[in-house]
Amino acid sequence: MKIYIVYDSEAGHTEQLARSIAKGAKSVEGTEVFINHVNHANIKDLEQMDAIIWGCPGHFGSISSGLKAWIDKLGYLWANGKLVDKIGAVFCTTATVHGGIEATLLNLITPMLHQGMMIVGLPANIPDNALYGSYYGIGVTSPDEDTDDVLSHSLFEKGLALGEALGKRVAYMTNTFVNGKKFQSTQAYS
Repeated sequence: MKIYIVYDSEAGHTEQLARSIAKGAKSVEGTEVFINHVNHANIKDLEQMDAIIWGCPGHFGSISSGLKAWIDKLGYLWANGKLVDKIGAVFCTTATVHGGIEATLLNLITPMLHQGMMIVGLPANIPDNALYGSYYGIGVTSPDEDTDDVLSHSLFEKGLALGEALGKRVAYMTNTFVNGKKFQSTQAYS
């Protein structure tokens, strides 16, 4: 089972979140994880993946220009239905608590829905998610590099833990879906 994580990152916070998601996904047996900065990610690789997770810093409640430009290259895949029924998930970081995390996550989900993908979020039965997180994916407030504010750093660490939880959930859901499809196709011809 193959999971591809694509991220845009400016100060390194979004890359840290992407790597925590990858760590969670890799913890599920049989999962192969590919992770690339948007500048190095090849859209043609997406066809071979079972799940795709993408994320970026939130820019005024929307997708960063780097990731948006990459997503805009997916037209061929859309026109040929190459991403239909793949599992998808999203993540983002913002500089402030009310920096548009949920708006950014919803904007990141929209292209996946247009591609016919199935979105996996993080449920409320994970206590930290109910208190701090989002059901649409993982949104994390990033601490200012120059701050010693304990709360900011604590929230960021909780966000990284939620990233691992999302990676693990995506891997489990993808495994369930992929194995179900294999079972279904063997039963169709019996």
